[in-house]
Amino acid sequence: MPRPASDVQAFEAHATDADLDDLRARLAAARLPEAETVHRAAPDPRRWEQGVPLADLGDVVDYWRTGYNWRSFEERLNRVGQFRTTIDDLGIHFLHRRSARADATPLIVTHGWPGSIVEFIDVVDELADPQDADAPAFHVVVPSLPGFGYSDKPATTGWGTEKIAAAWVELMGRLGYSKFAAHGGDWGGVITTVLGGRFPAHVLGIHTTLAQAPPGLTTDGLTATEREWTEETRDFWRHRAAYAKQQATRPQTIGYSLVDSPVGLLAWILDKFAEWSDTEDSPFETISRDRVLDDVTLYWLTRTGASAARIYYESHNSLDPELRVDVPSAISMYPRDIEKCPRPWAQQRYRQIVRWRSPESGGHFPSLEVPEYFVEDLREGLAAVLAANR
Repeated sequence: MPRPASDVQAFEAHATDADLDDLRARLAAARLPEAETVHRAAPDPRRWEQGVPLADLGDVVDYWRTGYNWRSFEERLNRVGQFRTTIDDLGIHFLHRRSARADATPLIVTHGWPGSIVEFIDVVDELADPQDADAPAFHVVVPSLPGFGYSDKPATTGWGTEKIAAAWVELMGRLGYSKFAAHGGDWGGVITTVLGGRFPAHVLGIHTTLAQAPPGLTTDGLTATEREWTEETRDFWRHRAAYAKQQATRPQTIGYSLVDSPVGLLAWILDKFAEWSDTEDSPFETISRDRVLDDVTLYWLTRTGASAARIYYESHNSLDPELRVDVPSAISMYPRDIEKCPRPWAQQRYRQIVRWRSPESGGHFPSLEVPEYFVEDLREGLAAVLAANR
């Protein structure tokens, strides 16, 4: 049953002028290292093999200090509609964009790391009130994960993906949505999987850009492309996942740098936008500098570099190997994402895949990289999910 409306309070984002002045002062006083010893011309991706190149970082730092406008993004958040509620003694922040359509379906959309609600700010309006009257419409709820953005920082352990999924069910119930669809990628994809597997009485179905198969499956019978996917994923976790190991084992240690240094925070996050996007060199080929800086500035102003990192400590490799998802599932594997699961493997966990897509372009942040395609794909996937419920 929905909880009383008093459990949910309206919220507005507003950073103090002092915090913004402090940010600019820290950027002006930043101490940068020498340039990387890898010198190659753009667009050579090997230019980034030691991390964010000094010249690229310097350009973004200068724009962040002199040209970027956080107030514009604050206004955008406030127009969408922001709220907070307390679940299990933790304040949870969320966007809530109700559709004007009577036939709209409730939809919870969950971000990951190093993303945030910023990932979906440009698609919520079109999902809620599509220009095409024949397109499905959704009441869109976009929560900030515990320890991220304007949600509270957990003071104790325990806020892993299983507890977060249960909190999302509670959240949707408080909004009057006893049944709903769910979408997510990255950690949001794991949480969406848990929602579909643990709460089939509430979840109509899911759409995800991250499918994780049960362990121990062999490559026998996979196509050449599917085998390549498994090799790329294995290579990623063996050779390019130091950030995840650090955050899973020592989030407090890296947290000091992420909360104290805006340049350190920017480099830590920008590195992932560059490596995980479907681009030849810079992430700004497909994602605007403003959106990346909206994301980084949200982390900075809320001092959530350490608390967000702890989701790795709580949940790294924690997905129950026995978990199965029997609700209808739509899955999209973007070509430049960091994990790509073959459909035969995915079917061992997701028992009712009603739509499977392998888009031609896009990476880990499709709602930012290819927003128009992302909206179309999400709509079509959820339409297939909803049709399977009839």
